[in-house]
Amino acid sequence: MDKQNIFNTIIAGVGTVFTGLFGSWDLALQILIIFMMLDYVMGVVIAWLNKKLSSKTGFKGLLKKSVIFAVLIVAVSLDKLLNTGSWVFRTLVCYFYIANEGISILENCACLGVPVPKQITDTLAQLKEGNKKEIKKEQQ
Repeated sequence: MDKQNIFNTIIAGVGTVFTGLFGSWDLALQILIIFMMLDYVMGVVIAWLNKKLSSKTGFKGLLKKSVIFAVLIVAVSLDKLLNTGSWVFRTLVCYFYIANEGISILENCACLGVPVPKQITDTLAQLKEGNKKEIKKEQQ
């Protein structure tokens, strides 16, 4: 087997494990990961600006982010167990943590003195509470 085949096999294996643990690579999961990265980076920037940068605090933040993935795995497992054919719990968990991370990002913006539109804050708060249908109706 040449190096390219070995590389392709490893990538396929990682993708299979990833899909098995987290479900499909859909928009909700993509946005969750983007928001998690943004929140972490902004936290580091704020800590750096305030001269409070700490590897211990940074590691604690990464640990919290990894626990989100553990909750996501539990949700995917429940969806598989119930065999409904849809990602009910997984979607709920993704939306909840998207809202949570989004609110944290906006709080970080406020710490930096950047104004944030109230509509975005309100929408994230509603999403966190599980009012996705109401959000769609209000925005139309």
